[in-house]
Amino acid sequence: MKRLNIAIIGQGRSGRDIHGAFFNSDANGGRFKVVAAADEIAERRQRAAAEYGSDCAVYSDWRSILDRKDIDLVINSTFSYEHYPVTLELLERGFNVVTEKPAAMRADEVRRLIDKASEKGVMYNVFQQSRFTPYFDQVKKVIASGVLGRIIEIDIAFDGFSRRWDWQTLQCMGGGSLYNTGPHPLDQALNLLDMYDVMPGEGLNVFCKMDRVNTWGDAEDYVKLILTAKDKPLIDLMISSCNPYPCFTYRIQGQYGGLKGGMAEMEWKWYDPTEAPAQKLIREPLSNEEGMPKYCGETLKWHSDSWSGSGSAAFNSAVDRYYTMIYEHLVNGAPLEIHAGQVVQQIAVIEEAHRQNPLSRDFIQPETEE
Repeated sequence: MKRLNIAIIGQGRSGRDIHGAFFNSDANGGRFKVVAAADEIAERRQRAAAEYGSDCAVYSDWRSILDRKDIDLVINSTFSYEHYPVTLELLERGFNVVTEKPAAMRADEVRRLIDKASEKGVMYNVFQQSRFTPYFDQVKKVIASGVLGRIIEIDIAFDGFSRRWDWQTLQCMGGGSLYNTGPHPLDQALNLLDMYDVMPGEGLNVFCKMDRVNTWGDAEDYVKLILTAKDKPLIDLMISSCNPYPCFTYRIQGQYGGLKGGMAEMEWKWYDPTEAPAQKLIREPLSNEEGMPKYCGETLKWHSDSWSGSGSAAFNSAVDRYYTMIYEHLVNGAPLEIHAGQVVQQIAVIEEAHRQNPLSRDFIQPETEE
């Protein structure tokens, strides 16, 4: 089995705790080997050297890997605002790249990265592993089964109550709930709509309300995003740090029934129209057998089903599926189920949401000011 040599830029909560943890796990199966890691913080470099082994070189500056010829894939886990320029430089130097979300701050930047990867004949992909989670698989299976009939509305909620004060609360760092958490549920939402070539204002309608509530930074921590399109279900996406009573990750309304549930449990119910009482439109006021006013009502035979999984196992399995996709593409030429072209629409939606909600900026750094 061919082994791919990996370089990871950044050894924080993503670079180490997600990507590095997978490469060091049994699920890796010897397919990937971390041979280089970069981080500005000395303690993180020391930890990387110990955890990845003697074959892994550590660097304080990620540019130190640019002249290496033995690296098959670079993982870009830098600060969010650095994803675009760092990825662009890596692609220019001929590296295959997986970048953390958000892919970039602007849709045009994603397009330029796609064009650069094509020009250089390398792979560019975005770490949208949440599309491979078991709970999202189950949502899609239920919808595809047709038991719910035509889908009218899909509510997605990534919410809870929390206060936050780290760099991901700063606009100048590419922070805020929509750029930070948003790429995961928004990727799922746009996958359900399945109309990636349609941009906001060109057939995809976007309404967004943002607010700053429980954050120490200047970026939003409350997002309500509504997506509509012709012949598609309405999608209501909530990303909030202001809800102490979270209920469901998914709630679906359909023609014959609906679904509710979260990342570990889900249930859905429906009726079979062939089993339902025959009805016809009656224009006259309804009356019961005694001639008294009557409310329109009937008894339907409901069917139900359920699904259960594990939150932590679900996350790990999604990472495994994602990197299996990357491995099969780089080694065997298999197509990419998740590809960067799909992410252009996602970032365009985020741009439109920010256009509708021009937040003041309190922590602008001169080098990132626009």
